[in-house]
Amino acid sequence: MSGIYVYPVKSLGGVELENAQVEERGLKFDRRWMVVDENNIFLSQRRLPAMALIRTGISGNKIKLTHKSKTVPPLYLTADKYSGQQTSVKIFEKEVPAHFVSSVADEWFSEALGVKCRLVYMSATDIRHVNPKYAKKNETVSFADGFPFLIIGQPSMDLLNSKLQEKLSIMRFRPNFVFEGGNPHDEDKWLRIKIGEITFNVVKPCARCVITTVNQETAEKGKEPLRTLSKYRRASGKIFFGQNMIAGNTGQVKLNDEIKVLKIKTNEI
Repeated sequence: MSGIYVYPVKSLGGVELENAQVEERGLKFDRRWMVVDENNIFLSQRRLPAMALIRTGISGNKIKLTHKSKTVPPLYLTADKYSGQQTSVKIFEKEVPAHFVSSVADEWFSEALGVKCRLVYMSATDIRHVNPKYAKKNETVSFADGFPFLIIGQPSMDLLNSKLQEKLSIMRFRPNFVFEGGNPHDEDKWLRIKIGEITFNVVKPCARCVITTVNQETAEKGKEPLRTLSKYRRASGKIFFGQNMIAGNTGQVKLNDEIKVLKIKTNEI
């Protein structure tokens, strides 16, 4: 495995790690925080591309947030530290339990993003289940769009870049795991894999949205890569790139862990 990434605050910048703790609802820290508007509806780069300009770092149990261009002081978040005020937030059409973090966090994000908003945290008691159509054992998920883990092969990205005039980073697709070797879109053939000592069920191809068209350095929107992907990765009216996964057990994964394919499928996307 050549890359491990977490995105502590949904739709903000990612952090590359050398090792990570696999939990049922995702990698440790991954999408445990989320920004919501005044109606408690989640905010993402779909609505606010400027979210791409907030940078994320991890040190121990703390998350450090900074803005690329605005002169706002850093904001520090601590895992499992939040207010006692529970709420219900909306991700797409589903209501999800959460806790508000603090007025300091709310003010920081409102200034950084230029809209009135609040920050919420998913505590251990805030339970959100994976779509039962794809769940194996009634698993839970963080504030991620729908599944705890996303894997993409570097060969898949290399093939896409070979078709583009301007090469893009794989971070446009916000993967948790990236691997080298094999052929483009080998991940589409997998049903079950093992990374190190952790088993994953590969449950669903990932349908891609307009966030992939946002330049993560400038927050500007373009037409790629969706325009090119639509020519060879479209199925059932959607564009697919990467595979969603659910973990079969918990534990550590690290860079250079071998990926073993345990079970394959006969049909792809």
